[in-house]
Amino acid sequence: MEINKVSIIGLGALGILFGNHFAKRMPTEDVRIIADTKRIDKYKKEHVYCNGNPCNFHYVSSEEPCEPADLLIFTVKYEGLHDAVQAVHRHVGKDTIILSALNGITSEGIIGQVYGFDKILYTVAQGMDAVKVGNKLTYDHLGMLCFGDQKPGMISDKVKTVAAFFDKIDFPYEIDTDMNKRLWGKFMLNVGVNQTVAVYKSNYGEVQRDGEARETMIAAMREVISLSEYERANLTEADLNYWLSVLATLSPEGKPSMAQDLEARRYSEVALFAGAVLEMGTRHQVPTPINKKLYDIIKSIESTY
Repeated sequence: MEINKVSIIGLGALGILFGNHFAKRMPTEDVRIIADTKRIDKYKKEHVYCNGNPCNFHYVSSEEPCEPADLLIFTVKYEGLHDAVQAVHRHVGKDTIILSALNGITSEGIIGQVYGFDKILYTVAQGMDAVKVGNKLTYDHLGMLCFGDQKPGMISDKVKTVAAFFDKIDFPYEIDTDMNKRLWGKFMLNVGVNQTVAVYKSNYGEVQRDGEARETMIAAMREVISLSEYERANLTEADLNYWLSVLATLSPEGKPSMAQDLEARRYSEVALFAGAVLEMGTRHQVPTPINKKLYDIIKSIESTY
């Protein structure tokens, strides 16, 4: 199998980032941005920009008949996932490969229950420092997609197919044969970075240097390490150091999506991060005081909207 048609749903930071890269290297009609007609009208009227340049996107209504995608990528926010799963039904065929670049550790399960786990490769987006304000995205680092099979220790034909496609369009990627641990590692990073930067109203630079914010971030991440033992992910200090090294590569002026959400007075994905940590902490009787503090502060900020 060869990937020739790509569909993307969700035109946030990652959707623009991926879509813009693909659209520059593929025939325009072969990269399809799925959206409802209201959003499509808005995108066409106001345009979408990436690092100052307008994106040449081919928009497709979710109700428009079309040929199934060879590769389908979810880049929506978690609260929009259930609607997105229904909206892509015309793009899923018997050979479609699905990647989910959402935060958290649950989106693959939600998508797989509808379209089959055999279509899904587990995926982590990392190393991006994109900032989206309105219809304009800016970034210094494209980052990469890390993907692999659900079952550890194997590299399937689907993985090889996606790798060959990314090679063809010069898109950075990494294959991982232990994706459960990778997903948990990214979850740990998000729990620390996203929430800390949002609470301290700062940027990546604030948590890249020594100080109170960085100490808070690492303490929140260590609570995830403790929980991972009960969830059979078994994160270690070595994993923490790896993800801190990823953080160190990002532009100091950049900031994660949660900080951008609170600045724009949008509701955040705190339920995916501290909310999930608190639930697991209660279930396994593991104290999670740092995440409780972060959760309470973020919910307090959102209560003022």
